Amino acid sequence: MTKTMTTRRHFLQGATATAATLLAAKALFPSGVFAQGAGPEVTGAKLGFIALTDSSPLIIAREKGFFAQHGVGDVEVLKQASWGATRDNLVLGGAANGIDGAHILTPMPYLMSLGTVTNGAPVPMSIIARLNLDAQGISVSQAYKDAGVGLDASPLKAIFAERKAAGQEVNVAMTFPGGTHDLWIRYWLAAGGIDPNSEVSLITVPPPQMVANMKVGTMDAFCVGEPWNEQLVNQNVGFTATTTGEIWKNHPEKALALRNDFIEANPRATEAILMAVMEAAQWADATENKEELAQILGKRPWFNIPAADVAGRLKGDINYGNGRVETATGLEMKFWRDHASYPFKSHDAWFLAENMRWGYLPGTTDIAATVDQVNREDLWRGAAATLGVAASDIPEGTSRGIETFFDGKVFDPADPGAYLESLAIKAMV
Repeated sequence: MTKTMTTRRHFLQGATATAATLLAAKALFPSGVFAQGAGPEVTGAKLGFIALTDSSPLIIAREKGFFAQHGVGDVEVLKQASWGATRDNLVLGGAANGIDGAHILTPMPYLMSLGTVTNGAPVPMSIIARLNLDAQGISVSQAYKDAGVGLDASPLKAIFAERKAAGQEVNVAMTFPGGTHDLWIRYWLAAGGIDPNSEVSLITVPPPQMVANMKVGTMDAFCVGEPWNEQLVNQNVGFTATTTGEIWKNHPEKALALRNDFIEANPRATEAILMAVMEAAQWADATENKEELAQILGKRPWFNIPAADVAGRLKGDINYGNGRVETATGLEMKFWRDHASYPFKSHDAWFLAENMRWGYLPGTTDIAATVDQVNREDLWRGAAATLGVAASDIPEGTSRGIETFFDGKVFDPADPGAYLESLAIKAMV
């Protein structure tokens, strides 16, 4: 990609044309409309998930009967092979042997709604909840165990340069171009002075295949969610250089997204699904439920792995695999507390800015308008009101405010252009 410098004004003026390509813009349901009907329009929906710990709210809503309690007991939670498969099945839709919604990387509903990852044909999607905060990881091959790499990636720069000079490929894996794991590992490399577009080869690998690929030596590092970083350490295949919560504490991660046509046809069922997922998130967040949650996720229909690969980091106890072992870190996955379930618009703005940074979206993208089209935090608030969620668990506004990263970079959602200008390594188009 061509690296160009773009002025702050260029970002702030952002053309509205990109946002205009979002077809079938969100239906503007008035507050509380979902509760007015006798019950959900349908009792089922097809929701996809990837074998990642942050899919827990969907799995628990199914396992513990929360979907049934809210009148949507026929909701199916269907395992997907990869994020690409999730996208393809969302394109098909539930009525065409696909899926109606999914546990998904937060940027994907935007990239689908804009047509960026759907061959230019927009598939209007809405984010209706966040599923978790924190608990992804950047893991590195055992070959680099003594290189001194950790939160600071810079020790790898010279090593990677030597390998490339010797004609060896340096492969760094993420799970979907423009997705959260892609953005975390790009941020980490760039903060260490390593250009992810020219100094490494970024490859796409489905989350459940990360450990196996590292084991056979096809990659040098990867970014993925749990339980795969913990499994890597448990199998002595590599080590965790850093968790993403150390890059950005309490960062947003996965989302629950639905196709717009499902929401428009089934507003009460949408609210019922939301309420079930909210209750499941609260259950999953309770300390006393962590062991049971690990056991459930380890079952064959879900992850089909030992519960021990899930449990430690679920509680915030981290064996990094390089001699560093820490307990009660505060870096555990959050499903409910700290407003983990609420989809802040300011967080989505950062994901769009990073997609602009790396050339996945044009520099003329109108961030605010695009977020307003896809982020349906109003539906979350409506469901919270119907469910009787405590006022303290409902944010007062749609922005969490200014965010600060481990390297001192600051993202002000009111001024994403300034953030983008402050970054030394980028690939703007």
